[in-house]
Amino acid sequence: MKRVKVSNNVIRRLPRYLRKLDELTESGVSRVSSFELGKQLGFTPSQIRQDFSCFGEFGQQGYGYNVPALRAEIASILGMDRGFHAIMIGVGNIGRALTENFNFGEWGFHLSAAFDVRPEIIGTMFHEVPILSMDVLSQYLSEHRVDVAVLTVPKEAAVPVTKMLTENGVGAIWNFTNVELTEPNSQTLVENVHFSDSLLSLSYFVAEREDERAARAARAERL
Repeated sequence: MKRVKVSNNVIRRLPRYLRKLDELTESGVSRVSSFELGKQLGFTPSQIRQDFSCFGEFGQQGYGYNVPALRAEIASILGMDRGFHAIMIGVGNIGRALTENFNFGEWGFHLSAAFDVRPEIIGTMFHEVPILSMDVLSQYLSEHRVDVAVLTVPKEAAVPVTKMLTENGVGAIWNFTNVELTEPNSQTLVENVHFSDSLLSLSYFVAEREDERAARAARAERL
């Protein structure tokens, strides 16, 4: 596999390819063409071939793609075979929901510990994840490998906790605080997750469809 600088749009499409390949595997499909894959995902065949060409040549002309092999290649590109270690900061509603319903291990991450400030939950286990005090976070970071911190603290704590993480060399932050975090002078990668973004994108398309219907109705009345 070759590593080249690719666009953010290509990277964002890779998980969609992965999910679709998992669906095909579950359906017993072992081979798929770029045409069929594009049809199911809403992409053109040329777009799919261009995306994959950023990382190598995975298909054969006249044969298409071997589904299990392509899935393994994409999983490797996404780092799912690296055994990354993650911690969670904040075990409130979002943190508990993530721990309970999101299988980190399935996507290549081992959630090794969670941190909180509430005495009543410190020292307990939640779905086999130990909950530790924020007071020992710096010490933990100095003694353990942490590739990603999942940030689910209240909004007011987002910036100071991020500062602590970056100062202790955490390489990446998955941010659910609804605060847009940027660290321009840091090597730490930040992925900001805003649930409203997806809903508002959907809202735009719903509004667009309603406007188109209203425009068609207005034209029909004039005829």
